[in-house]
Amino acid sequence: MIRHLVLFKLNEGVERDDPRVVAGVEAFRALGGQIEELRFWECAWNISDRPIAYDFAINSAVEDADALKRYLEHPAHQAGVALWREFATWVIADYTF
Repeated sequence: MIRHLVLFKLNEGVERDDPRVVAGVEAFRALGGQIEELRFWECAWNISDRPIAYDFAINSAVEDADALKRYLEHPAHQAGVALWREFATWVIADYTF
C-alpha cells in the first residue's frame, strides 16, 4: 500500500470562507466516493495554531504505484487540483506502508 499525504497552505490573504476555497474543499471531500483506486480517504482543516502548520490536509491510501498514477490522473482529481491552484500551494509525501 502507498500512503499519499498532501498539506495545503492558503495563499496570503485567502481565507477559508472564500468561495473558491469552499468549492475546492467540496471537490476534494467528494473524491473518496468518486475514485475507486482510493482505499482510504480523509481530508480536513488543520486545528493547530502553530506558525509552521499548514491549513488543510489530505490523507489517503492506494494499493500500489499504478493505482496512485490512476488516482493522480483521474479527471475528478485533476479538476480539484485546478481549483486549488488558484488559491494555495502544497507539499506531498508518498510512502509505502
